[in-house]
Amino acid sequence: MDTETSDEPLAVVQPSGPRRIFATAVLFSVSALLLILAVVTPPSSAGWLIYLLVCGGVALWLTLRLWQATHASIILTRDALSTSDGTHLCNLSDVAGLDRGVFAFKPSNGFVVRLKRKAPRGWAPGLWWRVGKRVGIGGVTSAGQAKFMAEMLAAQIVENTENSIK
Repeated sequence: MDTETSDEPLAVVQPSGPRRIFATAVLFSVSALLLILAVVTPPSSAGWLIYLLVCGGVALWLTLRLWQATHASIILTRDALSTSDGTHLCNLSDVAGLDRGVFAFKPSNGFVVRLKRKAPRGWAPGLWWRVGKRVGIGGVTSAGQAKFMAEMLAAQIVENTENSIK
């Protein structure tokens, strides 16, 4: 009999405080530089002025999204991968494999979960993304926590495969 319930966390990945602050500061600096450049020394062409203002505004919006998104953490349970704010990333029964090698297209300090079927797109800057049959975990997260979660997820995949064979 298994004493752990399916809701108990097996692993948690949280944003690293210094990485979160650094990433937000860099993105804010880019947005501030673009907006200041547009206001202090506006280009002679109206098109370039609009371009600078739009890029600065988008960078400022991304700064806010990054700061808000990195308040959450990612939680692995026996059944699913989700965030602490309630966003469901994927069921473990839908996981086909993991990509965590050096040359894998993955977030910084993270890994990619390959799914058996497509999932709706989603994105929390600096924390996770989901496109097609892939879910990327990482960004401003701790490398050690992400590596531990990847190992636990790999073990869960093997356990689920063995249980489905029986």
